[in-house]
Amino acid sequence: MASAAEQLASNLNFGVFAKATDLKKRIWFTLAALVVYRLGTWIPLPGVDPQVLGELFKQNGGGILGMFDMLAGGALHRMTIFALNIMPYITASIIIQLMTSVIPSLEATKKEGESGRKKINQYTRYLTLAIATVQAYGMAMGLESMSGPAGAAVYMDNHLVFRFSAVCTLVGGTLFLMWLGEQITARGIGQGTSLIIMAGIVAELPAAIGSTLELGRTGALPVLVIIGILLMSILVIAFIVFLERAQRRIIVQYPKRQVGNKMFGGDSSHLPLKVNTAGVIPPIFASSVLLMPATVAQLSAQGGPEWLSTAAALMGHGQPLYIGMYVALIMFFAFFYTSVVFNPTETSENLKKYGGFIPGIRPGKNTADYLDYVLTRLTVVGAIYLAALSVLPEVLISKFSLPFYFGGTSLLIVVSVTMDTVSQIQSHLLAHQYEGLIKKSRLRGRR
Repeated sequence: MASAAEQLASNLNFGVFAKATDLKKRIWFTLAALVVYRLGTWIPLPGVDPQVLGELFKQNGGGILGMFDMLAGGALHRMTIFALNIMPYITASIIIQLMTSVIPSLEATKKEGESGRKKINQYTRYLTLAIATVQAYGMAMGLESMSGPAGAAVYMDNHLVFRFSAVCTLVGGTLFLMWLGEQITARGIGQGTSLIIMAGIVAELPAAIGSTLELGRTGALPVLVIIGILLMSILVIAFIVFLERAQRRIIVQYPKRQVGNKMFGGDSSHLPLKVNTAGVIPPIFASSVLLMPATVAQLSAQGGPEWLSTAAALMGHGQPLYIGMYVALIMFFAFFYTSVVFNPTETSENLKKYGGFIPGIRPGKNTADYLDYVLTRLTVVGAIYLAALSVLPEVLISKFSLPFYFGGTSLLIVVSVTMDTVSQIQSHLLAHQYEGLIKKSRLRGRR
């Protein structure tokens, strides 16, 4: 039988949405922030020739650079003020979370509540500034060494001035996106960082579809292959939705307890453990970690040392080294982020505190071991699922020269973020309808 909350959610309609003023403000704020982000992806970096850079990127746009350009919404191949996107912030978050697990003082700071969370966020911002500065300087040096048939990619004679302006512009763009993502999370709807990445992917999707259809028109790609890829994309989306919603429900029972003359408890509930607890974070984290060495290698390969050219070739799409490193990092971050999100020991202590227990399992350490046992096996399945989706673009690119946008990673990000945002919208509508019912009951009580 459906619960009261599920029955109430099934009755949600557009009339409820029209009356939810706060939700509408949040949605409009989110849309306005994403429009500002998309405008910034078209403002070119000072001193760079976009035409020359576009030609060079077509020749060397595979591998991690193509993946990063997808996550940046095309800002990299246009070399705009948001070329670094929000990836330095994600990298900084990874490093801080790793340090929090290793350094006791940071772990104690994290457990201080709201004040500790603010300190951790401040450390993350400082580290973002440092990482963005290093990446921006490496990108500026790489741009100076690039040249094509139409000339050099940088037309400024004073390279020192170009480096300074490029670093300031790229770092400023990253810090602005970091602030914008935080504003979306606080004042908008959904998770700001994920929405920014999703907006870039969705905005470039029509161009990717157009280029694929153009391959079919010119005969470079058979029509049957295009139809098969579209059907495969639909199946991948359905597969993602199925596994993102899949969960292992562990039954939790609460004993009866007497308070005064009344008897409470005696009911049962369940503890849901998702198959993919880490969500879309591992592929994004893995891409971010691979970004720095791959960007420097590929941008500096033009006219650089021979070993840089070799490194750039090994990091190309379909290469065993790149795929192996990518899969290994996804597996690592799947287990790492799951351990950050869900703590079996803490969960078992909370169950013991409120009198809950898993049938057949003793409370305390045995419960924690059992939860860790179940979660480890679920994470193995989730990590394999994420790795398979992430390797899918490499197969499509190497075999059919398709854009990254038809790969599993981009579809995973779009579907996961969309599901999370829709869930938050439903939560706001449900809360608004509950408020309306409470107000009506108060009015009836007064009458």
